[in-house]
Amino acid sequence: MARVREVILGVGGGIAAYKSCELLRRLQDRGYAITVVPTPSSLNFVGAATWEALSGRPVTTQVWERVDEVRHISLASVADALIIAPATADLIARIASGRADDLLTNLVLAVDTPVLVVPAMHPQMWLDPATKVNVEILRSRGFEVMDPEVGRLTGSDVGPGRFPETISIIDNFEKLISAKKDLLGVQVLVTAGGTREAIDPVRFIGNRSSGRQGAAVARAARDRGAQVKMILANSQLSTQESQELNGIEVIAVETATQMHTALAKEFPTSDLLVMSAAVADARPLQISEEKIKKGQLKDIQLVENPDLLKSIANMRDKQIIIAFAAETNNDIGAAREKMKAKGANILYLNDVSGGAIFGSDSTEGFILTSNGAHIPVSQTSKDTLAELLLDQALIQLG
Repeated sequence: MARVREVILGVGGGIAAYKSCELLRRLQDRGYAITVVPTPSSLNFVGAATWEALSGRPVTTQVWERVDEVRHISLASVADALIIAPATADLIARIASGRADDLLTNLVLAVDTPVLVVPAMHPQMWLDPATKVNVEILRSRGFEVMDPEVGRLTGSDVGPGRFPETISIIDNFEKLISAKKDLLGVQVLVTAGGTREAIDPVRFIGNRSSGRQGAAVARAARDRGAQVKMILANSQLSTQESQELNGIEVIAVETATQMHTALAKEFPTSDLLVMSAAVADARPLQISEEKIKKGQLKDIQLVENPDLLKSIANMRDKQIIIAFAAETNNDIGAAREKMKAKGANILYLNDVSGGAIFGSDSTEGFILTSNGAHIPVSQTSKDTLAELLLDQALIQLG
């Protein structure tokens, strides 16, 4: 199954609706982008303004809102999955009978994606024969319907019907979408972007790195269960791309020296380091505190920056290191020598002739590993390359 990102959160009209606020937040922490579709009655418990503030997206409840978008079809076309939480007895009955009398029930008929239903209601309603039949109808149609938990509900009543814990819902959801969690417990450190070395207050020495490949690796590692930190230098990520970094600790830096300091602090507690940042090879020997006049800008004396990768590799205990080599040729032999000299376990060699790769959403090159593997990567997305690199890291991590 392709990576699931766009998730619709349908909210039924029960008191447990407030608990879905926490569910939304925790799904965002896992990197899912959430659009909330509440039923009209659910707005008695949690208002549209709350859902819009939490999701950062507009909220509609009726088919007759934003008619120009044909909302139920436009949402269905981009949705990767649907979670209905809480699902009341009434909502379950309406879905089972195929009704389409609000936006959410229209959407249920329009989507062709995995659907997780999370019931929450009074025990007598959950145990009623009609509800039991409706639940079985949904399951027979391929819906994943969780059993509610047993516990205290509204007032002093106790029994089956309680809204499940958030972590239990997310576990069931990720099983449903077959999300890989093979990096659980692994601490991953990623560098991304391009460092800048100041000449004066307005000029700098830099490079074309956008930070997209590092961000892709960080997201993929997070989605596979890792705890991820990213040292990010001067990225060109869009607002949406930045929002996709939920659940990742981002450490902002500008210069190679700042990145070196952050790496030295974070590397010892990491299991895997992915050095995708493009680090400036040199910096001005002196930085002018005032803007240098155009006529005075004749030459710049440079001093070499430290080799961050080699320096950090010398601190290694058992960490696995992935390095990147952006070259204007595909000299495999030279790349292997570089991988050995820098102390990397895996190296991705890509050809950047003519400005290729930098700023793009796609990439091509070769994955080289210290155990002799040589894996060609034909043109593909940076998200796919991230998964391929993590697959190789898992082999080395054992």
